[in-house]
Amino acid sequence: MRVGFIGLGSQGGPMARRIVEAGYRTTLWARRPVTTEPYADTAAKVAATPAELAADSDLVCLCVVGDADVREVLERADGVLAGFAASAAGRDTAPVIAIHSTVHPDTCRELAEIAATQGVSLIDAPVSGGAPAVAAGRLLVMAGGDEDTLARCRPVFETYAAPIVHLGGVGAGQTTKLLNNLLFTAHMATAVSTLELGARLGVSPERLGEVIGNGSGNSFALGRILAGGGSLDQIAAHAGDLLRKDVRLISELADAAQIVPGVVLDTADATLALMGRPR
Repeated sequence: MRVGFIGLGSQGGPMARRIVEAGYRTTLWARRPVTTEPYADTAAKVAATPAELAADSDLVCLCVVGDADVREVLERADGVLAGFAASAAGRDTAPVIAIHSTVHPDTCRELAEIAATQGVSLIDAPVSGGAPAVAAGRLLVMAGGDEDTLARCRPVFETYAAPIVHLGGVGAGQTTKLLNNLLFTAHMATAVSTLELGARLGVSPERLGEVIGNGSGNSFALGRILAGGGSLDQIAAHAGDLLRKDVRLISELADAAQIVPGVVLDTADATLALMGRPR
């Protein structure tokens, strides 16, 4: 399978490198040419446009930031869909688009319908774990879409991911990722509030963190907070905007379904409020 990869940031960059190093014929594209320079020592090709990348790919992976970026890369005049259309005559099987970005499930469903009219399959495959998980080959992939299409993509995904969980139709992966991020955000409020309460009761946050980190109250969120010196400042600086986006999206999904999420959304909102609190 020939692979195209767009979105070479802190998450996507290591993923693309794992694909290249696994021996897949890989084509890269980025808005800024400097972004592809770290791959000059690899076998990866660099395309001039997303369309050129798609014409030379059977699977195109997108790891760009948000909904608008996904739509733009796919639907622009020289975008991925245009490239697939131009190369359709020479293909034996339908090309595939895998959306690794975290976006609204409806964005994936709408784009899947558009792609299907052009003989292109689309799956949503958001990821969790960050660059360290990619390096260990343990990135989590939450996939939505046709199971046979996912099976075609699995060998590529397995260069950087385990487990790869199929969750249902297109959009199911995105919904699951948003729920995961909602709970992570909520965990941060409870963790940082517990550390603050401990300090007021005379217990060192560092020692309390050591105890909880080895006890039944441990969580991934607590580890991130302790790594940031016991506050939300570092997380807010690096991921605050993304977490706000994800909490907003899951809130919109719940509202549309007339579901009251309850305490988890309230607690996540408390985390976002704490992120904006002056020190």
